[in-house]
Amino acid sequence: MRLHWRGYTEHLESVYGKRVYRIGLDAGFSCPNRDENRQGGCVFCDGTGASAMYQRKKESVYTHSGPFDEKISSAPPPATLTIEQRCSSIQTQIAHGRAFLKRRYKTELFSVYFQAWTNTYAEIQTLRALYDAALEEGPFVELIISTRPDCITDEVLDLLESYKSRVSKVWVELGLQSANEDTLERIGRGHDAICYIRSANALHSRGIGVCTHVVVGLPSETSHDFEHTCSLINKANSEAVKIHNLHVCGGTRLQDWYAQGEVSVASLRRHVENTIFLLRHLEKDIVVERLLCETPNHRLVAPRTFLDKSAFLSLLEKTMEERDVWQGDLT
Repeated sequence: MRLHWRGYTEHLESVYGKRVYRIGLDAGFSCPNRDENRQGGCVFCDGTGASAMYQRKKESVYTHSGPFDEKISSAPPPATLTIEQRCSSIQTQIAHGRAFLKRRYKTELFSVYFQAWTNTYAEIQTLRALYDAALEEGPFVELIISTRPDCITDEVLDLLESYKSRVSKVWVELGLQSANEDTLERIGRGHDAICYIRSANALHSRGIGVCTHVVVGLPSETSHDFEHTCSLINKANSEAVKIHNLHVCGGTRLQDWYAQGEVSVASLRRHVENTIFLLRHLEKDIVVERLLCETPNHRLVAPRTFLDKSAFLSLLEKTMEERDVWQGDLT
């Protein structure tokens, strides 16, 4: 059965002839939104970063579907490491990630993915040392850097462009979340939509791919806001997108809003409808890398009842097939 959207796995297989898996890293970065003048991060940020679960050794005692544990969100931040320690940690994480992915998926091709926090938020010499440390553990087919639109500078562009000779593709993931300026201010993003467009254009001018993160279901947003966000992503010529359903992690301001009844999270059916709406308004050539969050239950306040990824994707595909709707058919 053909997918009704442009899937990530299928895209990678068409480019490289076989499946490619990312090795997700936490390279010890921070985020400008967690500086004192930014009130401790975006409303949904739980202070633990977005590193891959197989790299979270301290959480290995938890099962993915276990009960919520408040201790995770209240844990102290990790100690600050030297650049040498961070490089060593990267090497260890790559070895662990490669072994895990080989064992689980029998894969041969890998990308290196700077995943946790804002991975261009440092002095340029620090960035170069960390990126080099990772690439030296290759070969990798792609270098993927997750960051914020307001953390793309000319120096960063020069550095990222220099890695195009060492991998097949350099990607930057930009956290947009919404094109609605009121929403961006409400959730404390610290940048505007124009900043996103400016950064996407600058990256494209250097031949660097852009993947855009969006959250569907943010407070007070409607289908009009979803359509506006899709329009901005299309305008930016983003080659890929990651769609996240709004979810509430422990230790966040969003948890406080949820407890006060100010925020609701989508049911399974509502997220299916929201996702279909977004897909139909995104250009058909955009690669869809993610369609829902997979935060483990021990860090998750809500939603507590949701299908796993495989079941959700099956339901989404079945629904789109029954309605005969496709990604991009409303653009």
